Amino acid sequence: MNAPHNKPGASKPANKGKGAAAPHADLLSELRPGQSLELLQELHILTRDGRLNQDSRRKLKQVYHLFNFIEPLLTELSVEGHSPSLADHGAGKSYLGFILYDLYFKALSRGHIYGIETRSELVDKSRALAQRLGFGRMSFLNLSVAESADAAELPAQVDVVTALHACDTATDDAIAFGLQKRARAMVLVPCCQAEMAACLRQGKALQLARTPLAELWRHPLHTRELGSQVTNVLRCLYLEASGYQVTVTELVGWEHSMKNELIVARYTGQKKRSAAERLRAILREMGLEQAMAGRFGLQPLAEAQVDSAEAAAP
Repeated sequence: MNAPHNKPGASKPANKGKGAAAPHADLLSELRPGQSLELLQELHILTRDGRLNQDSRRKLKQVYHLFNFIEPLLTELSVEGHSPSLADHGAGKSYLGFILYDLYFKALSRGHIYGIETRSELVDKSRALAQRLGFGRMSFLNLSVAESADAAELPAQVDVVTALHACDTATDDAIAFGLQKRARAMVLVPCCQAEMAACLRQGKALQLARTPLAELWRHPLHTRELGSQVTNVLRCLYLEASGYQVTVTELVGWEHSMKNELIVARYTGQKKRSAAERLRAILREMGLEQAMAGRFGLQPLAEAQVDSAEAAAP
């Protein structure tokens, strides 16, 4: 077992890192004990003269807030010598992955982080930075979220799945990845979502004639906003129906980001039948069952009826 001063998050003298400028006094109160200043400078969160600008302070606040949710999950998974694995989807410059490694995995001395990103130049930069910092248990894969589910470079099971601002259906792909990899926890911050809005627009005239609720998405701006809101509600129901306990909160204050919803799902194994029923009922009420049932693990209505009739046949 690690000595107390080696535990993740334990107080240590701030690590200035090779060539790092000494931090300004007001900065020390904002950084975590033992945090690598060299890493923060390489990520352009910290300037070369040891300062935080307003944009980087905002970014750091988001990552710290996520760390506060993820650290307890990793601690639970690290008992009895288990080596936790984490897949970060839509990693971008891998701010989250690097901070998690620096503040938790580095002191733990076991476990692995996988950064998954479609932009090859960012993957190359992350690989080079990990090598330069000696972060040996980090891998970066040039793949889409959907492609990563069957990638040979990833293990059959991944303990924690994160997706920070994964656009459109990439958050749904991250959920599908987590289900396939039997994730113990998922931490998701959805971004823009256009798929449901497109489906709502297609059937708008029919739904306006059928139900006054269609007024909620009659105007284009409302269609887009409602589409994102309903998508996240359905994602939560899907996770609950798949055996996860779900908590929804805000990532940071609205002054920092408009895409501010944080979904934390922890696997319990208790699949809620009522969640699946409500999910289908919402899709049906909005005229989306045929178009979107498969996205949330449900059979389209016609197929479900056929299966039900076959099951009832003698």
